Amino acid sequence: MLMIGVAGLQLAEHEQHWLMAPGVAGVLLFSRNYQSREQLIALCDAIRDAGGDELLIAVDQEGGPVQRFRDGFTRLPPLAAIGAVHDRDPGEAVRLAEEHAWVMASELRASGVDFSFAPVVDLARGNAAIGLRAFHADPAVTAELAQAYVRGMHLGGMAAVLKHFPGHGSVATDTHKAQAIDPRSLDEIRRDDLLPFAECIEARVEAVMMAHVIYPAVDSQPAGYSRVWIEQVLRGELGFAGAVISDDISMAAAGAAGSVGARVQAHLDAGCDLVLACFPEVVDEAIAAMPGVPAARTIPPPLAAMRGALGASWASLTDNPQRDRFVARISALHADQGNA
Repeated sequence: MLMIGVAGLQLAEHEQHWLMAPGVAGVLLFSRNYQSREQLIALCDAIRDAGGDELLIAVDQEGGPVQRFRDGFTRLPPLAAIGAVHDRDPGEAVRLAEEHAWVMASELRASGVDFSFAPVVDLARGNAAIGLRAFHADPAVTAELAQAYVRGMHLGGMAAVLKHFPGHGSVATDTHKAQAIDPRSLDEIRRDDLLPFAECIEARVEAVMMAHVIYPAVDSQPAGYSRVWIEQVLRGELGFAGAVISDDISMAAAGAAGSVGARVQAHLDAGCDLVLACFPEVVDEAIAAMPGVPAARTIPPPLAAMRGALGASWASLTDNPQRDRFVARISALHADQGNA
């Protein structure tokens, strides 16, 4: 199925028709779709009015450099700030990871958004596009903090999405801009990058997002197009039974498969449950490429599990002393990152 992007603060008529397509499972929102909390809630309502209550609504609300909704939401520090705390006080870092996740999740759920594509579990090993988005360079520290983050998301009524499988942090290239190749062996990747994924999967994470990275020692195809990575390693070796999600098909590194339609088909053939078509310019072609979808939409169980639990209202969040403590504690982390 597809998760698509829409252009603005309100739905256009042709976008309403997109949301009626049986192959569309939901909408991924961006900063271009956000003006205020009230506008966001209205947009979420309009999306479900057009396409049905089963549609999923998602966003990238990681914190730090990747936080799509800012005004009216807690300004979340980057995950790297939590990793820095772990170097001096591991227990405190675990608590902060849970609190960061809970604040993020509870605010989105109060706004009608089902989930954020979080947490990043890539290692902080030099990739420019990952940077402060990663907890730490050490796989064991990343695994510990990611598990805590998943717990906090679950407590906030939100499913978790690990990204970017099997690990994007150790290759220098930014896949938004160019093809990325990681020459390491599977044994090296297992030893390091796969550890946080494996431990979070044991903690019952709901979804995994694939990397647009080629690991030629394992497969000639980018991981999102690879049955080796998805079926043999992720599902077979790691025992993952949840939703497998592509990264955005508009990214430069996704071009290995060819046209938009070919990219959609390649992800589906490899075993992805959900393909991201984030830019409105590609949505018509992506919908047309969906193979043999039924006349009525049926959300498969792994994707249905991504629907958010009943969330608190904004009024109850703002009258919650525990939230006030959590916000104060995580906001103090900005000083450690130079207000990043």
